[in-house]
Amino acid sequence: MKRLSILLLVLTIATGLVGIMGSMASAQKVKTEFKVEDLIGVVKINPGESIHIAAWMVVAGPDASLGTDTKRGIEIAIEEKGRKILGFPIKLTVQDTGCNAEGGQAAATKLAADPTIIAAIGSSCSSEARPGAPILWKAGITTVSPSATSPDLTDPTKRGREFEGFLRTAHNDKVQGAIAAEFAWKQLKVKRAATIHDGSIYAEKLQAIFSETFKKWGGTITSQEAVAPTDTDMRPVLTKIATGKPEFIYYPVFIAAGGHITRQVKEVKGLEKAALMGADGIFSPDFYKAAGERAMGMYHSSPDFSAFGEGYKTFLEKHQKKYGEKPIAPFHAHAYDAAIMIFSAIEKVAKKGPDGTLYIGRKALKDALYATKNLKGLTGNLTCDQYGDCADPRIAIYITKAENIKKLEMPEKPFWTPYSGPAGQTPPKK
Repeated sequence: MKRLSILLLVLTIATGLVGIMGSMASAQKVKTEFKVEDLIGVVKINPGESIHIAAWMVVAGPDASLGTDTKRGIEIAIEEKGRKILGFPIKLTVQDTGCNAEGGQAAATKLAADPTIIAAIGSSCSSEARPGAPILWKAGITTVSPSATSPDLTDPTKRGREFEGFLRTAHNDKVQGAIAAEFAWKQLKVKRAATIHDGSIYAEKLQAIFSETFKKWGGTITSQEAVAPTDTDMRPVLTKIATGKPEFIYYPVFIAAGGHITRQVKEVKGLEKAALMGADGIFSPDFYKAAGERAMGMYHSSPDFSAFGEGYKTFLEKHQKKYGEKPIAPFHAHAYDAAIMIFSAIEKVAKKGPDGTLYIGRKALKDALYATKNLKGLTGNLTCDQYGDCADPRIAIYITKAENIKKLEMPEKPFWTPYSGPAGQTPPKK
C-alpha cells in the first residue's frame, strides 16, 4: 500500500513536470514565432516605457514664437489623445533649432543619436530642414514639419532619396507666393513691385515665386534685393530699391530683419507711400514688438484661419485656457495636425507581442504616413502625395491695424482671399 502511494506520488510529480515543460515549450514557441521585421529597423517599447516623439523647433531667440506656437499645438494634440497611444504614454522632447541651417543640423544630429525616438515633428524653418531631415532619415526617423514651406523640400527634381523621411502639413510656398502676387496685382492694382529676402531658402524661394507670378500678371519687378538676418541698418538696400520707384515691397523674411525693414522703410525718400507686405515668417505679435507702430497698415500672406475645420474653434478655447493667450504664430493648427497624423500612423503599424511589448517598424511608419488620405485635421483634410506634401492649403491676406499692435495680437479675419480656391486664378497669357 505504501509502495502504491509512493508510485502515485511519483506519477503525479512527473505529470506535473511534463505539463510545466509543455507550457514552457509552448511559451517559448510563441515567443520564437512572434517576430517583427522592417527593412530599416524596429523600435521596441517594453511595457511601462513611453512612445517617444521628438520636436525640433526654434524655441529661443527672436523667432522663438514660431516654435513655441507649434510646440503648443503638439501639446494640445497629446492631451486630446489622453496622453497615450495603444496604452503607452506619449513622451515629447524638444530640441531648439535657431531657425538656421547650423541649428537644424545640430538638433537633428542629437535626435538621430537617440534610438528611442519613434518619429519627429519639425523643423520650424526650411533652412533647418534642408540639412536636418536627411540626418534624421539616415537614422530611420521620419519627420513631419508644420511650418517648413520652401518648394525645394518636396520638389521631385531636387530633394533626392535623403528626403524620403520628410513630410509636411504646412502649405507649399508655390501657393503662398502666387496668392501674394495675385493680391498685389488684382486688389491693390500696383504695377511695380520690389522684393527683399534674407538668404534663407524660405525667403529666397517665396520672393522668387511672387516675382515670377507678378510678372505673369503683367507687373514689373523693379528689384530683388537681399539682406542678412543679422543686419540692422536696412537703409542702403532700401535706398537702392527706391531708385526703381516701386509701389509695393514684399519681404518674406523673419522677425528681426522684418522689424528693422518696417521701421526704416518710410524714412527713405521715394518709399513713403509704398505698400508693405510680409509673409507667415513675421506673422506674430513678436513682430509687432520689433516693428512698432510702423507695422500699421502693412499686409501679410499667411494661412487662412477662417477656412479651418469646425474643431479649430474648440482648439482655440483649449489654447486660451491652457496658455492664457491666443496663438502667437500661424502654424499651431498645422503642428496639431502633424501630431495626429503621426499618432494615426503608429496605431496602424504598431504590433504588440504576447508579453505586451510594442514593436514599431521604421519603414512601415514612414510608408503609413505617406499613405495618409482624407485624415480630418484642424487645417482641412490631409492627403499626402508621393513627395511629402500633405496640406490642404488655404492662404489669405491680412492687414495690421492699430489695435493689433496695441494688444499684440495677430489679425484673425482675412482682409482678402483668392476668388477661385487656394491657388488663385491663372494669370492671363501675355
